[in-house]
Amino acid sequence: MIQVNPTAQENDKLIARWLLTCAVVIFGMILLGGVTRLTDSGLSMVEWRPLMGIIPPLSQQDWQALFIKYQQFPEYQKLNLGMTLAEFKVIFMYEYLHRVLGRIIGLLFFIPFVYFYFTRRISPQLLPKLLLMLFLGGCQGLMGWYMVKSGLVDIPHVSQYRLTAHLGLAIVIYGFIVWTALSLINKTTNQPSGLGRLACILSGLIFLMILSGGLVAGTRAGYAYSTWPLMGDSFIPAGLYSMSPVWLSAFEDITTIQFNHRIFAYIIAALVVGFSLVALRKNISTSARNGIYIMLFLLLVQITLGISTLIFHVPVAIAAAHQIGAVALLTATLFVSHSLVNRT
Repeated sequence: MIQVNPTAQENDKLIARWLLTCAVVIFGMILLGGVTRLTDSGLSMVEWRPLMGIIPPLSQQDWQALFIKYQQFPEYQKLNLGMTLAEFKVIFMYEYLHRVLGRIIGLLFFIPFVYFYFTRRISPQLLPKLLLMLFLGGCQGLMGWYMVKSGLVDIPHVSQYRLTAHLGLAIVIYGFIVWTALSLINKTTNQPSGLGRLACILSGLIFLMILSGGLVAGTRAGYAYSTWPLMGDSFIPAGLYSMSPVWLSAFEDITTIQFNHRIFAYIIAALVVGFSLVALRKNISTSARNGIYIMLFLLLVQITLGISTLIFHVPVAIAAAHQIGAVALLTATLFVSHSLVNRT
């Protein structure tokens, strides 16, 4: 067992609470990002102004100037021709709030970090992790604008590759923060158990599933087949993997992308249930046991949301809940993984 003095232990708990607060806000950021995408609001702000961009339009003249800039880009010209200023204000505010929340997260992380650093509350082992989080946060801001830029030229849709990368990096940052916070709360560690390794693999597979969802969102593949369990009139739809080269279908063909997402979901559901049945028969901690029950409940919710998203033709509320449900499920698996790897 690792022994720490009371002061160091108190510092770690304080930092853990700060990190978990950041994680909660990032969780909300991922939800808002999903709503922004689903409402086609992401391309409403055609400039990236990291500092001045936090100031909202304050007058009718400001709104008119922003609307005129928006009208010069493909989304207005090809999709929203004739949109009124009032309609523009709605989509603009989603994207504006999304960007402002990103800046708030940056400040929420940076200011306490500076305070903890200069008051020497950060242990030498923790400092590199926090610096990496700070670096990844900066990369995420750049990735967000890189994604938006892909929809401002010719085709008024962002690249599914960039969207998936943007989502994936957000999930990596979120998971990294959650895992680090859990490690600060529980410093008693033994060698990882077999169950712990399996739980970590499940976390990795759910992360890949979220990336698969990013491809579905980026290509609008969710609209292709609004039936379940069949895709149209068959389980295996026609035209599957029809592109050349074949592997490109997994990233650009909407039929293949939706099919893969469904099959991935079936596999993960089976693995989560199977893992849970095995783990619950073992002598595991109460926290791990409770985490598994929560994980199973969230799996059921997520399956229901996924099917509902399809059959109701991707309504904003249900689809956004489906995206954030995936993050909630990942959080539960991370907690279970940490509880089983770090055994008391």
